[in-house]
This record gives sequence, C-alpha cells and structure tokens, in this order.
Amino acid sequence: MSDWATDRQQLMDVMLRYAAGVDERDMKMYRSCFHDDVEVVGFGDKTVNGGDNWTEYVVNALQRFGPTQHMLGPQLATINGDTAHCRTDVQALHYMKDAPKTTLTLWATYKSDMVRTKDGWKIKRHQLVSRGTRIQSD
Repeated sequence: MSDWATDRQQLMDVMLRYAAGVDERDMKMYRSCFHDDVEVVGFGDKTVNGGDNWTEYVVNALQRFGPTQHMLGPQLATINGDTAHCRTDVQALHYMKDAPKTTLTLWATYKSDMVRTKDGWKIKRHQLVSRGTRIQSD
C-alpha cells in the first residue's frame, strides 16, 4: 500500500503515459497503461477486450492521422485500496494524414477503472464519453 498523494500522482501518470504514448506513437509505452484483461468501450460500435487487442485497434485507428495531441485536464480520482475510478477530461487534436490542413478536434471524458498491480496502476476498464467533435480546415 502507498499513501493517497502517491497514488493520486501515479494514477495521473498512467493517463499522461497514455496521452504521450499515442502522440509519440510509442505503443510500448501506451500498452503499459493497460491491464492484460482491459475492457474498452465508447471508441466505436464494439467493445474491445484485452490490452494487446486494444493496442492493435489504436495502431490501426492512428493510420488515418498525422500528428495528434491529447491534452488532459485535472483528474478526479476515487481510490479504494487497490482499485480506483478516474475521470479525466481530454481535448484531442488530430491532423488528418490525407488532408494535413484539416483537423479533427475531440472533446471527451475518459472514465477509467484502475487496479494496482505489481507493475503499478493499470487501466482495467476504459470508457470514452464523447462531448463533441469538430472538423475544421484551414
């Protein structure tokens, strides 16, 4: 067990690695955020199960985009021993690969259930709640 402040920082660090992994296309870093048995919902019509399957899904989805930037807001976390529920707002900019002057902006909330493992906190269930999108061309 660790103290509350340490847990809070470690939970936020998971989401910061999540965003950095996507934006830097560092899929090893990105994959490290997820439990092997993660369940992911809200990113499409189907639920994706498993860390490797989710990472593969993201690799394929990113092929549509050039540079991306995921900006995270402050995280609200409820910690109960070795489990936590985190709410993290995100604004994500996606430059379209085939139209580099076109940007897709997403406003959303990540709702992530996390568990403490021997390797640190991992996302066990991850949900995207979209607040809106905008496609804009220069």
